[in-house]
Amino acid sequence: MTRALPALAAFAVAALALTACGEASRLETAPATAAVGERLAVRAAMAPDYKPVAATVTTRRMGEARARIGGTLVRLNVKEGDEVRKGQVLALVTDQRLTLETQGYGAQVAAAAAQAARAQADYGRIKTLYDQGIYAKARLDQAEADTKGAEGALRAARAQQGASAELGAQGAILAPTSGRVLKADVPAGSVVAAGQTVATVTAGEPLLRIEIPEAEGRALKVGDTVRIAPGDLPGAANTGTIVQVYPAVTAGRLTADITVAGLSADFVGQRVRVSVKVAERSALTVPLRFVATRYGVDYVRVLDKAGRASDVAVQIAPGPDAGHVEVLSGLIDGDVIVAPKVTS
Repeated sequence: MTRALPALAAFAVAALALTACGEASRLETAPATAAVGERLAVRAAMAPDYKPVAATVTTRRMGEARARIGGTLVRLNVKEGDEVRKGQVLALVTDQRLTLETQGYGAQVAAAAAQAARAQADYGRIKTLYDQGIYAKARLDQAEADTKGAEGALRAARAQQGASAELGAQGAILAPTSGRVLKADVPAGSVVAAGQTVATVTAGEPLLRIEIPEAEGRALKVGDTVRIAPGDLPGAANTGTIVQVYPAVTAGRLTADITVAGLSADFVGQRVRVSVKVAERSALTVPLRFVATRYGVDYVRVLDKAGRASDVAVQIAPGPDAGHVEVLSGLIDGDVIVAPKVTS
């Protein structure tokens, strides 16, 4: 038994030595295989430089329903969020002074009408006596002039009454356009002045409006694509298009409007995070399919001069579109990369 143990130990050592020699021989003789897959030469190109800014949901126009006369707001027919049509009565303002004034003009109309009726009757009698040769022509002319004067006074009194009545009718505040009531915060019973806004109505299509410093705003162009932060506008697209850049600069800031497909005007004034292109710079962009992620680290297979591929860790950022990424570090201009194998 004692002699068998050394023999077994020697056999095991010999077996291990043979195995090691075989493995070393396999490694030394295995040929280097060339990388297989789609290849791409990385080239630097101009890419947009995006700046995050805040945008506000608004509409192209805002219609303000204003009081045309001063007085007391006796009735408010709408509230925030109501849909209205152009010309609809939103509120009613009354002024007791105008009511009394209209009544006074009505009394003047009645008096002028009585004067006109009497003048007409006098003219008829004088005309009859003139035809009989009793009155002279001068008396008839005077009666005719009195009749015309009374009729003119009647027309003037009626015009004054109509003007006063029309002024009182202007107490009805009408919707300036069709849309949704955004603000109606003047309660009934309040005293309002002529020109005071009683309600605000949205008008036109909903859009996003941004304000950025004028130095960066010079790069904005109509038609540029704007990125919208995911989740800020549920139900709307993640990108928008600049449709108008306002030429006026206010307090050093430039304003632009952005249209977004599916945008709703339910929450006018909502703040939204967007990214707009303010410049261009040289960048390395590659298709997303060339990047593999393992354990939270991004890799790209790079070919060396011998045609062998090795994985290189890279740092990436969102690219100009959904199918590309920008490589911030790990690659240089001229590198040839290979798409990773897709495992089933």
